[in-house]
Amino acid sequence: MDLQDQSALTQLTQQVLLAGFAITTVLGWVMQRSHFCTMGAVSDIINMGDWTRMRTWVLAIATATLGLYGLASFGWVDPLASIYASGRVLWLSAVLGGFLFGIGMVLASGCSSKTLLRIGSGSLKSVVVFMVMGLFAFMTLRGVFAVIRASTVDQVGFDMSSALLPYIVGDFVGHAFPLMVLAAIPSGLMLVWCFWSSDFRRSAQWVYGIVIGLAVVAMWFVSGHLGFLAEHPETLEPAYLATNTGRMEALSFTAPMAYTLNWFIYFSDVRNVLTLGVVSVFGLIAGSFVASIQEKNFRWEGFSSTTDTALHLIGAALMGIGGVTALGCTFGQGLSGISTLSLTSMLALIGIFAGSLVGFKAQMWVLMRD
Repeated sequence: MDLQDQSALTQLTQQVLLAGFAITTVLGWVMQRSHFCTMGAVSDIINMGDWTRMRTWVLAIATATLGLYGLASFGWVDPLASIYASGRVLWLSAVLGGFLFGIGMVLASGCSSKTLLRIGSGSLKSVVVFMVMGLFAFMTLRGVFAVIRASTVDQVGFDMSSALLPYIVGDFVGHAFPLMVLAAIPSGLMLVWCFWSSDFRRSAQWVYGIVIGLAVVAMWFVSGHLGFLAEHPETLEPAYLATNTGRMEALSFTAPMAYTLNWFIYFSDVRNVLTLGVVSVFGLIAGSFVASIQEKNFRWEGFSSTTDTALHLIGAALMGIGGVTALGCTFGQGLSGISTLSLTSMLALIGIFAGSLVGFKAQMWVLMRD
């Protein structure tokens, strides 16, 4: 590879990283302003019977799904190039990992994305959650828990041509319907459910839901189109620049927390480079910080008690282990994964919601005991 090719490759990689940082900075600002939170949405339903934030979350999924398959219909991205399309459906990893993550996000006062938002608004205990979660995520990616994961739950699964529902349905109907049509049906049902509520239509939450969904679409475009090389000048093979998986990626924050810690620890190693996942972590914190300053609600926050500390440490560990085992968090599987209409993502999401219910019960038991 000559110097000209290397310079062009470096420039394109920088463009991908800057685009990813810009998208997630805007996303962090919107999420902080809208109080977008998966755990909060579940909590609102349980404690107040309020479905507003859950409708916002579902609307974001519907928007992301329509956007992704819209991009695919123009040939700009290929959903089959994402990790969610794997024909090997590791159902036990998805459900169990999601379950552990769901418990953890309740005990730690929020999922991985919420942890980053809290850091941006001054939460020191979320910094601790970030460190512990990133550590346990890395141990589950490549350390002691990775060995256990690979030899146990990852051995359980079944094979399909693809885990993406539009492609599965397409195989049955002989591809008589375009993928966009097959994706539009479940997305349309989600849209109808969201806007069926007059209270939701009158609130600003539907705007936030669409913007958050579009952020996922934008990341699909950046990694799957802008950063895609049909022939890498070094390997002469297709490549997706600046991704940790080597595949098309959108938004996820559990494994990227581990990669962020790794980037800081091995900063001087020339082989240790920034990725979309790492800059997404920085972007979400930056966007939250700007929103907190604008709203004048930035404030330092620490642990209130030993019990509070213990719950957050346990929750962080469970999120790190569970998020990697399930191949994603509430964003990685709940928004990015579901936007591909992946069967694996749906199973992980079921596990997350089930785990969150158990987490609320456990948290209530501890509070009652105290």
